[in-house]
Amino acid sequence: MVKIFIDPGHGGGDPGASANGLLEKDITLKIALQLRKMLQENYKDTEVRLSRINDETKSLTQRTDEANRWNADYLLSVHINAGGGEGFESYIWNGDYRRKSSTDKLRTTIHRTIVKQLDWRNRGTKEANFHMLRESKMPAVLTENGFIDNAKEAKRMKTDDWIKEVAEAHASGLEAAFDLEKRPDLKPDQETFYRVVCGSFQEHKNAKQRMNILSKRGYDSFIDLYIMNNKRYYRVIVGSFRDKENADSRMRQLKKIGFDCFIDAVRP
Repeated sequence: MVKIFIDPGHGGGDPGASANGLLEKDITLKIALQLRKMLQENYKDTEVRLSRINDETKSLTQRTDEANRWNADYLLSVHINAGGGEGFESYIWNGDYRRKSSTDKLRTTIHRTIVKQLDWRNRGTKEANFHMLRESKMPAVLTENGFIDNAKEAKRMKTDDWIKEVAEAHASGLEAAFDLEKRPDLKPDQETFYRVVCGSFQEHKNAKQRMNILSKRGYDSFIDLYIMNNKRYYRVIVGSFRDKENADSRMRQLKKIGFDCFIDAVRP
């Protein structure tokens, strides 16, 4: 199991860079959410957690503390560049540390894959004393994906296709770096999804309250209507997985922090 911690840069009261009607915090969150979805759905033995799943203010220390407590295998911090220019660049910590060689090797694989897949101008592999790279206990990379103040690049950033392409390139980079195994293609009639149900309520407001609590603990969720014996129940779903092992892992995480939950197998 490879545990990947994705950090959508900025958020809440910290918008990051802004130009051309765009805010960096919004773009990084879209990329991160799309990337998480791709990793969970397309790769075996991959567990993903985000530092934020909505537009919230979160300190850099909170972010690295969460990644460290979770014992992530890798930290990926997603950003958008500014200051005039174009293309892609990536950073690792510029300090002197034991895992620097292996960190650079992973970063180089990810960097080259992204540049090749997106056909972007290669601004190079760089080093810096960024908090997210310095304070993480695991190998970490920070990616700068295009320039928000470049009118041509900003125009593309406003499209869903661009978000998807950038997320796909990062997924491909992580696949190459960690030798992730893709799931076999299944026919629709063969697909079974394993949903982690963390609460079943007769009142919608109670389900919403559970969602808010889960969000504060770093878990994204949604509400699904379930009817049994002519009664309506609002189920809070915290992950839908093709691989039952991943669903089991999520359930164990939730139970460990005090939530009562179970797995429901469904066919779309």
